[in-house]
Amino acid sequence: MTVEVDMGVVASFKAAFRAYPTGVAVIAAAGPDGPVGLTASSVASVSLAPPALSFSVMDSPSARLIVAADSFVVHLLGAAHEDLARQFAEPGGRRFTDDQPWTTLPTGEPLLHGVPAALRCTTLHRLPVGASTVVVAEVADARIGPAGAALTYRERAFHVGR
Repeated sequence: MTVEVDMGVVASFKAAFRAYPTGVAVIAAAGPDGPVGLTASSVASVSLAPPALSFSVMDSPSARLIVAADSFVVHLLGAAHEDLARQFAEPGGRRFTDDQPWTTLPTGEPLLHGVPAALRCTTLHRLPVGASTVVVAEVADARIGPAGAALTYRERAFHVGR
């Protein structure tokens, strides 16, 4: 099935969401060759009962492993983690290095230390949409870390705020 796309709508859609500020997260899972992770700005709260969130990812090697995983950790980042967000956003960027303090949870997922919140999740639903996949997941464990200034993403740049 071929879908016709109005390129004017696409351009306006991209402009609208470039101007819309979002939070920044690193989503990490255990992969067959070690931990994998990526930066995402699409994390949203979905439900309190059960506690659930959603995110979407575009196709990449890390995204394929995270989408296929039964569980993963969504790390909500703060201003102190801008470098971490950049490293996990860059294709082939540094991930899970000694200067990015992390451990492995007893359940197998990688956990980055010092983030404002780390939410261990199990997948409820996967929905392919175009070249992306929307994941809905139940939060099985929530670890709250140090509070601080917010890190947001807008106009293709990270911003530090309150």
